[in-house]
Amino acid sequence: MESSDKVVETVISGNYVEMETEGKKPNNDMKSKISNLFWHGGSAYDAWFSCASNQVAQVLLTLPYSFSQLGMLSGVSFQLFYGLLGSWTAYLISILYVEYRTRKEREKVDFRNHVIQWFEVLDGLLGKHWRNVGLAFNCTFLLFGSVIQLIACASNIYYINDNLDKRTWTYIFGACCATTVFIPSFHNYRIWSFLGLLMTTYTAWYLTVASLLHGQVEGVKHSGPTKMVLYFTGATNILYTFGGHAVTVEIMHAMWKPQKFKAIYLWATLYVLTLTLPSAASVYWAFGDLLLDHSNAFSLFPKSPFRDMAVILMLIHQFITFGFACTPLYFVWEKAIGMHDCKSLCKRAAARLPVVIPIWFLAIVFPFFGPINSSVGSLLVSFTVYIIPAMAHMFTFKSAAARENAVEQPPKFVGRWAGTFTINIFVVVWVLIVGFGFGGWASMTNFIHQIDTFGLFTKCYQCPPPPGSPPPFLPHVGAPRPAPANFTHHHHL
Repeated sequence: MESSDKVVETVISGNYVEMETEGKKPNNDMKSKISNLFWHGGSAYDAWFSCASNQVAQVLLTLPYSFSQLGMLSGVSFQLFYGLLGSWTAYLISILYVEYRTRKEREKVDFRNHVIQWFEVLDGLLGKHWRNVGLAFNCTFLLFGSVIQLIACASNIYYINDNLDKRTWTYIFGACCATTVFIPSFHNYRIWSFLGLLMTTYTAWYLTVASLLHGQVEGVKHSGPTKMVLYFTGATNILYTFGGHAVTVEIMHAMWKPQKFKAIYLWATLYVLTLTLPSAASVYWAFGDLLLDHSNAFSLFPKSPFRDMAVILMLIHQFITFGFACTPLYFVWEKAIGMHDCKSLCKRAAARLPVVIPIWFLAIVFPFFGPINSSVGSLLVSFTVYIIPAMAHMFTFKSAAARENAVEQPPKFVGRWAGTFTINIFVVVWVLIVGFGFGGWASMTNFIHQIDTFGLFTKCYQCPPPPGSPPPFLPHVGAPRPAPANFTHHHHL
């Protein structure tokens, strides 16, 4: 057994070292040094920045809305619980990736001009039916993930410049985000993911500090949870928050040593919790039930240079996250039309453009910032990120021979194979019932309610009413909805 372990080890390290030298060609001229510093990343740190900045983008702004639906205790508990669950399934995906890659490399397959994707891992380990299911869920999730980033861009910029309505801003940002077709792969996100994490860190602490300085609004109420529909909608938004690993395989593939990935996602999640818990809790503490009608937290804060800075940073970050969500879709599309091996960056960029058009269109049809997160969470993330990886792991290693020859054995602290299978079954059952079942029912009910209230192609979702028109009455708050500008008189509370 020991000797076979050694063989496996040399197979892995042999090929990965080759990949590592591939990524670090000894080239001392200034241009390549600058390129390596900003552009060409493949270290464990790059993967950590990619995971952390990809995990929490515009969700930061919708989590206080989720807290108003769930109440403080459930909000904090669900974040911790789904953070752990998400880290576990990211670990499973990394194990399956290493297993697939090692098997293929034993067959002398060369991956130097090919980005491995999740559906290919499923295909190699479990066959074409699994591949098709994985591909369908992953692509749909990434498509809507990109749609959400566009909606978020329009929703945020409106709070700086409301001369244009949100729909017009969506047109403009759709054109800006189309430029991500020029970023070849996740190797090239080094500087972007680093900046992205700095931006979300600033925004999270802006929300926290501004809420505490603002103090509680007059007559603040924290009545959540009040309705089953709202409770499970909020829960699935948090499920969505920690389900950012539809791109895990692509991020791993961009590493020089992918087997180092195992704990990276957990460390990224722990850092993300230091951003999401204080910001969501403090905004909910300050504004309470007002958040039920303001799914974008920015809408409740008075205009200030700090707020405008946070909005601008989030806009840039959403552009980066759009690229993160869209890049795997570009790869799938390139493979489908036979352009994936093409060396010309301009030809590949032109071939990728058709992917952006449906995203642009859907963002204009369903501009429901907040409710759309929960719908995507319950119907797509639940399968893509939680159920399929857990089931794929069980099926891949169901035979004793597969378990014995596994490249990576499960750690002792989870109880080896028996413990791993038990956790997997729990993940599948929990997410199927709570995430997909109750969450799907609640988020679709809420989503249909938004369509009934605002209509499709709505010009300006949840915008304050124009001056002079009577403000709508909010039964659960018992007072007219104040426009964001009117909040300044509470500022010194």
